[in-house]
Parts: sequence; C-alpha cells; structure tokens
Amino acid sequence: MQRKYVYNFDWLGRPIIQYPQDMVAIQELVWRVRPDLIIETGIAHGGSLVLSASLLAMLDMCDAIDTGCIMNPRASSRKVLGIDIDIRAHNRVAIERHPMASRIEMIQGSSIDAGVIEKVHGIAANYKRIMVFLDSMHTHDHVLAELQAYAPLVSPGSYCVVFDTFVEDMPPSFFADRPWNVGNNPKTAVQQWLADQSKFSVDFEMERKLQVTVAPYGFLRRLDADLEP
Repeated sequence: MQRKYVYNFDWLGRPIIQYPQDMVAIQELVWRVRPDLIIETGIAHGGSLVLSASLLAMLDMCDAIDTGCIMNPRASSRKVLGIDIDIRAHNRVAIERHPMASRIEMIQGSSIDAGVIEKVHGIAANYKRIMVFLDSMHTHDHVLAELQAYAPLVSPGSYCVVFDTFVEDMPPSFFADRPWNVGNNPKTAVQQWLADQSKFSVDFEMERKLQVTVAPYGFLRRLDADLEP
C-alpha cells in the first residue's frame, strides 16, 4: 500500500484504483448473478464504472449468442449507476466519451443524501436483479449509512460488495491523510450492520480464494429467496 500499488491499473483506458484480484472477483460475481443494474458509490476516474459496464456488455453479447438475436451494441436493458459527491469535469467528459458510456448513468451528490437515495431507489424500481458496490467515503458512519440505504436494493442471491474493509487490518494511522482508521472504517460498519441482519452473510469462499483483496469481510451475499425468513 505504501507504494500505491492499487493505482497501477486501468480498465479499458480508465484508471480503476482496484487490485487485479478484486477485478476478477467482480467478473465472477457479475457472471454468476447476471445483474441488470449495478449501483456503485464512488466514481473517481470511472474505471470501476467502465469495468462494470463492460461486463454487462459481455452479458448482452452472450445472451445474443445464446438466443441467436441481433443486438444493438449501444442499446441495453442493463445499466451501471454511479454516485459521487464530486464528479470532476475531466473525468465526466472521459467517461461520457467512452464506448461503454451508453450503459452508464451518473449522479452527483452525497451517496447518503436523502434526495440522492430517493433518486437511486426510483431508478432501481425499474430493475429486477441488482448488485451494489460501496466504495466512496470509508468512515464507519458513512459506510453504515450506505449499507442502510442501498443494501436493501440487492436482489436475493446477489451481492453488496463493501470495498476497503482492509483498513481495519492495517497499522493505526496508516492512512495519515484520511479520516478513516482502525476502529473507524468499512469493516467496522459491516460488522455493526450485519449484527442486525438475517438476509445477508459474508461470502468467505470468495475471500479465501482471492487471498489478496481490499475487501476482506466485505463480500456480502443476500440469501436466496427460498432461504429468507
């Protein structure tokens, strides 16, 4: 982390700020769940949005191959919805000019603002299979509020992935220029939130398989419908 390894990678030309292992994990989850909507908090340079959009595009292509239907590569019933409190103008331009842009929608505003939450829920109402990625402000209170706002949108059998839970496992004050720290981070938020949950569980199999991930204890799977109380 001290060498900022996570900043070394792009996805289809956009900086992604993710570990390669986690990119592969997202691919596996998208293929397994086959979502029609992915909600992401935190946009930065847009690499994660482009990753998700490209995976949805591959689902569209696979569907077309399986059914023998002709597809319009710009038209899709699947979408990625990104939320960020500050979408920098140059990043917005680059994302909107990207070939995957037709599958991407962006909302500027705090992910825990009541108006933003209401707008996201309104959009999500038009989709049937939803996946959520939380990767914006990494403080306990913020992530807990995001979980309360967006995890209920996750479809049975799908996932809410909470990134950067590894902060809890680092030395204290490792991120000296950030408000999150040991005891105040995404993992502590997940631990508190899960204590009152019966519909979600941690997918430890994914974590063990990856071995290196920024999201230990962060791959949260919603139980299948027939297992829910």
